[in-house]
Amino acid sequence: MDWLALDGTARRQAISAAQARVAGHARVTPVAQLRLGGFDVDVKLEQMQHTGSFKARGAFNNLLTREVPSAGVVAASGGNHGAAVAHAAASLGYPAHIFVPEVAGPAKIAVIERAGATCHVVPGLYADAQEAALDHEARTGAMQVHPYDIPETVAGQGTCFAEWEDQGLDADTVVIAVGGGGLISGAYSWFADRRRVVAVEPETSRALNAALAAGAPVDVPVSGVAANALGAKRIGSICFGLAQGQTSVTVTDDAIVAAQQMLWQEARLLVEPSGAAALAALTSGVYVPSEGERVAVLICGANPAPDPFAES
Repeated sequence: MDWLALDGTARRQAISAAQARVAGHARVTPVAQLRLGGFDVDVKLEQMQHTGSFKARGAFNNLLTREVPSAGVVAASGGNHGAAVAHAAASLGYPAHIFVPEVAGPAKIAVIERAGATCHVVPGLYADAQEAALDHEARTGAMQVHPYDIPETVAGQGTCFAEWEDQGLDADTVVIAVGGGGLISGAYSWFADRRRVVAVEPETSRALNAALAAGAPVDVPVSGVAANALGAKRIGSICFGLAQGQTSVTVTDDAIVAAQQMLWQEARLLVEPSGAAALAALTSGVYVPSEGERVAVLICGANPAPDPFAES
């Protein structure tokens, strides 16, 4: 399936099919109306998904759609995708090998290991882990589960937004953090022209923002507080194709940390930096809604480092 070759109706149909497929495997996560930093926002608490991020949706859709070989599955990840693939594989009875960069950190590595996968820590960044995962695929025949740039993953992540509308989403604009682009590709595909989608990236990891400025995907340096989740070196081709003409903004590390603290202090929501990045666009003034504009924010990840409840 070529996702970009599909028309809007076909993409929504693929997401609806994925929603039915992952039902009973992925959680239906709650929604809430909150006042944060002076803004009234609808939020979807996707950090309450299995293993602490939306990634379980795409992982289950991959494993329930594709034929898994005896060698099982393999994935490269900054942490959250690997944990989701590990959980989905264990739930469905498949072996999993997950390759993560050193920056993934002990908290996310622990989540992967608790899910029952073999976790390989690779020196360097996500691109280095991806190279190691591709080598494992070539040597063993394991099925690669890409975190963002294949239709099965995009359709799976799109179920988050289909579900949100089923729960009564009433917003003009949905604000979403971006790493490699799988989640926001699902949003672009589901919402199409019916709602505005605002892409938010850290200034220090701005793969989509840089690609839109350059007119093509380009490699970017990756660093900062959210690098282990929003640290793609290059935006996915599916996301780039869908993002033309869309709104893209960047936020500072300080703004992300401030939003992370606000979510805890004002709503008692414990999230990792990537989970607070979308809110940071509002609270830092990078994205200013127009008068009367109804805004919704996706809270996408809940694996902070260090883990405050890790065993010492």
